[in-house]
Amino acid sequence: MIFAEMKYSEDYWDFHDELVAYLKENFHEIQQGHQCDSWIWITDGNEKVAVDTFTSMKHQIKSAHDGALVQNVMATLSAKYPLIVYATPGLEAHEEQ
Repeated sequence: MIFAEMKYSEDYWDFHDELVAYLKENFHEIQQGHQCDSWIWITDGNEKVAVDTFTSMKHQIKSAHDGALVQNVMATLSAKYPLIVYATPGLEAHEEQ
Protein backbone atom coordinates (compact mmCIF):
# COMPACT_ATOMS: atom_id res chain seq x y z
CA MET A 1 0.00 0.00 0.00
CA ILE A 2 1.13 3.53 -0.73
CA PHE A 3 0.85 5.70 2.38
CA ALA A 4 2.45 8.95 1.20
CA GLU A 5 4.50 10.66 -1.47
CA MET A 6 7.40 13.02 -0.92
CA LYS A 7 7.54 16.52 -2.41
CA TYR A 8 10.88 17.92 -3.58
CA SER A 9 12.05 19.96 -6.55
CA GLU A 10 15.05 17.96 -7.77
CA ASP A 11 15.00 14.83 -9.86
CA TYR A 12 14.66 11.65 -7.77
CA TRP A 13 17.97 10.46 -9.25
CA ASP A 14 19.80 13.45 -7.74
CA PHE A 15 17.85 13.25 -4.45
CA HIS A 16 18.59 9.57 -3.73
CA ASP A 17 21.92 9.97 -1.87
CA GLU A 18 20.62 12.78 0.36
CA LEU A 19 17.54 10.75 1.26
CA VAL A 20 19.56 7.61 2.03
CA ALA A 21 21.95 9.59 4.25
CA TYR A 22 19.05 11.12 6.20
CA LEU A 23 17.32 7.77 6.70
CA LYS A 24 20.58 6.15 7.83
CA GLU A 25 20.81 8.79 10.56
CA ASN A 26 17.43 7.67 11.89
CA PHE A 27 17.11 3.93 11.17
CA HIS A 28 19.56 1.06 11.62
CA GLU A 29 18.47 -1.54 9.09
CA ILE A 30 18.51 -0.06 5.59
CA GLN A 31 19.11 -1.56 2.17
CA GLN A 32 19.14 0.67 -0.88
CA GLY A 33 19.86 0.80 -4.57
CA HIS A 34 19.75 3.11 -7.52
CA GLN A 35 19.14 1.39 -10.84
CA CYS A 36 16.83 3.34 -13.15
CA ASP A 37 14.63 3.76 -10.07
CA SER A 38 15.55 4.66 -6.51
CA TRP A 39 14.66 2.21 -3.77
CA ILE A 40 15.24 2.11 -0.04
CA TRP A 41 14.05 -0.65 2.30
CA ILE A 42 13.81 -0.01 6.01
CA THR A 43 13.24 -3.03 8.22
CA ASP A 44 12.61 -3.57 11.90
CA GLY A 45 11.87 -7.11 12.98
CA ASN A 46 9.08 -8.39 10.75
CA GLU A 47 8.11 -4.91 9.51
CA LYS A 48 9.37 -3.51 6.20
CA VAL A 49 8.83 -0.09 4.65
CA ALA A 50 9.85 0.77 1.10
CA VAL A 51 10.64 4.31 0.00
CA ASP A 52 10.89 4.06 -3.77
CA THR A 53 10.13 5.52 -7.18
CA PHE A 54 8.82 2.35 -8.83
CA THR A 55 5.35 3.80 -9.51
CA SER A 56 6.02 7.55 -9.41
CA MET A 57 8.64 10.15 -10.33
CA LYS A 58 8.85 11.05 -6.62
CA HIS A 59 9.61 8.76 -3.69
CA GLN A 60 6.57 7.05 -2.20
CA ILE A 61 6.32 5.47 1.25
CA LYS A 62 4.96 1.93 1.00
CA SER A 63 4.27 -1.00 3.29
CA ALA A 64 2.20 -4.16 3.17
CA HIS A 65 0.25 -2.90 6.19
CA ASP A 66 -0.07 0.03 8.54
CA GLY A 67 2.11 -0.29 11.59
CA ALA A 68 4.58 1.40 13.88
CA LEU A 69 7.45 1.36 11.38
CA VAL A 70 5.58 2.98 8.50
CA GLN A 71 4.24 5.64 10.88
CA ASN A 72 7.76 6.23 12.25
CA VAL A 73 9.23 6.52 8.74
CA MET A 74 6.55 9.03 7.71
CA ALA A 75 7.04 11.07 10.91
CA THR A 76 10.81 11.08 10.41
CA LEU A 77 10.56 12.12 6.77
CA SER A 78 7.94 14.79 7.43
CA ALA A 79 10.23 16.39 10.03
CA LYS A 80 12.56 17.39 7.17
CA TYR A 81 10.62 17.05 3.90
CA PRO A 82 7.06 17.82 2.79
CA LEU A 83 4.87 14.75 2.37
CA ILE A 84 1.52 14.21 0.75
CA VAL A 85 -0.08 11.72 3.15
CA TYR A 86 -3.04 9.79 1.74
CA ALA A 87 -6.12 9.59 3.97
CA THR A 88 -6.65 6.08 2.64
CA PRO A 89 -3.54 4.25 1.46
CA GLY A 90 -3.54 3.50 -2.26
CA LEU A 91 -2.91 0.09 -3.72
CA GLU A 92 0.01 -0.68 -5.99
CA ALA A 93 -0.68 -2.38 -9.32
CA HIS A 94 0.36 -5.81 -7.98
CA GLU A 95 -1.94 -5.59 -4.94
CA GLU A 96 -5.48 -6.92 -5.04
CA GLN A 97 -8.40 -4.49 -5.14
